[in-house]
Amino acid sequence: MGPIKRALVSVSDKTGIVELGKALAAKGVTILSTGGTSKALRDAGLPVTDVSEYTQSPEIMDGRVKTLHPRVHGGILMRDQPSDHKELAQIGGEPIDLVVVNLYPFEATVKRGAPHHEVIENIDIGGPSMLRSAAKNHARVTVVVDPTDYATVIAAIDSGTDDALRARLAAKAFTHTARYDAAIAGYLTSVEVNEAEQPSALGGGTRNPFPGTFGLVLEKAYGLRYGENPHQQGAFYRDVNAPAGTLARAEVVSHGSKELSFNNLVDCEGALDAVREFDGPAAVVVKHTNPCGVAIAGSLAEAYRTARDADPVSAFGGIVALNREVDDATAELMAETFLECIVAPSYAPSALARLQQKKNLRLLSTGAWLAADHKALHLKQVGGGLLVEDRDATGGLEVAQAKLATKRAPTDAEKAALDFAWRVCKHVKSNAIVLAKGNRTVGVGAGQMSRVVSVEIAVKKAGAEAKGSVLASDAFFPFPDGVEAAAAAGVTAIVQPGGSVKDAEVIAAAEKAGIAMLFTGFRHFRH
Repeated sequence: MGPIKRALVSVSDKTGIVELGKALAAKGVTILSTGGTSKALRDAGLPVTDVSEYTQSPEIMDGRVKTLHPRVHGGILMRDQPSDHKELAQIGGEPIDLVVVNLYPFEATVKRGAPHHEVIENIDIGGPSMLRSAAKNHARVTVVVDPTDYATVIAAIDSGTDDALRARLAAKAFTHTARYDAAIAGYLTSVEVNEAEQPSALGGGTRNPFPGTFGLVLEKAYGLRYGENPHQQGAFYRDVNAPAGTLARAEVVSHGSKELSFNNLVDCEGALDAVREFDGPAAVVVKHTNPCGVAIAGSLAEAYRTARDADPVSAFGGIVALNREVDDATAELMAETFLECIVAPSYAPSALARLQQKKNLRLLSTGAWLAADHKALHLKQVGGGLLVEDRDATGGLEVAQAKLATKRAPTDAEKAALDFAWRVCKHVKSNAIVLAKGNRTVGVGAGQMSRVVSVEIAVKKAGAEAKGSVLASDAFFPFPDGVEAAAAAGVTAIVQPGGSVKDAEVIAAAEKAGIAMLFTGFRHFRH
């Protein structure tokens, strides 16, 4: 590949474009440009040729048509062979070696709630066409959509870009246009219009949060040691729109540890989602996707100690999530136990140095922090399809607003413990039962086929601590047996959704045992 002699530059995101233009001009590269990009480069004192001058065809329809011209696409698509050179020369075109384009801000326009006609005007036509032409012809042409790649291209102006770089940039360009087209399809199939309305009313209706076409463009973040089991291969793909604070944006800050596994990431997500429920210093220990210990305390170290000690056997080899920066005291405590991963917003330098000494301990820093009620979509694959739902973001006020089902109301201390247990319960696999005292779990029963067995497991885990505890159930009790088992263990208050055909019998069992019971009206299944 020879040196870059002619570049077509037309970008919506003008980050770094003047610096790129200066580098191109300094090397004698002819710059073709349009609209705002042309103005930005000229304002910087750089020589620019308007595309309309190159094509000898003026922009028309308020700029809707400017680069859709044979001299542009011929210059990009021509192969380095005599017949193509001859045909391009016959129409007055010149070879274009570099295409720097990024697209109208369609997604940003939709996100800020712009009117439909403005959204439509932000569907780029010429940009994707040039990108696809350049990416298809990457055997000769270098295509750039990302300002972070400008420096690499600048370094290669004289000698020309190599085959591997052009192929990588071409793949990036097709990813860019795929994401763009998916966003447009998603938007247009989400606009609901009454059939009786005129076509001009398109966009005047409501938008369905689940569009007719659901497109995903994911980028490979890194490979995994293996999938769910060692004989399965795996990789982690990041949603290109993933916000800061998500696991996808977390930074691995451990040194020399093993790669993250499929199961590590699943468990980290479960722990992170659970610890977001709490405002005070909190710790969650997860084992095989279920919280085995959760606590809030006056300090992060005490919260972790209490969560770990809730089920020290299960905590061994577990995943820990914290909602505060990890300090020295907490790091020392965590170093006492073999842990697979720790995820937290950040780490104090000395605490990080201490934990980095632990061989094979993976450390993740989220940086930003997401609130418990943040909005997101949850996806689950089934054979040949995808289930899509809103994230279960409720729970915060459900105990405070719950209906009293029994004659005895919970005490203030019981109600506070019920609120804590309820927030934990939504993160436990169904059938889920959580026993708590104050701001700590004492027993968790998860994933059983019958609710009474989950109660029995939680009681067994709690041991003597079951007496005087409160209980949260993610769904209603279908029979009074679960309440009877809790009563026998000494549980004093229960929170559950209610709604069973046998609610009257369940309430009667609670009344008989002197248990206070609240109905929230909300179910929190987790499959």
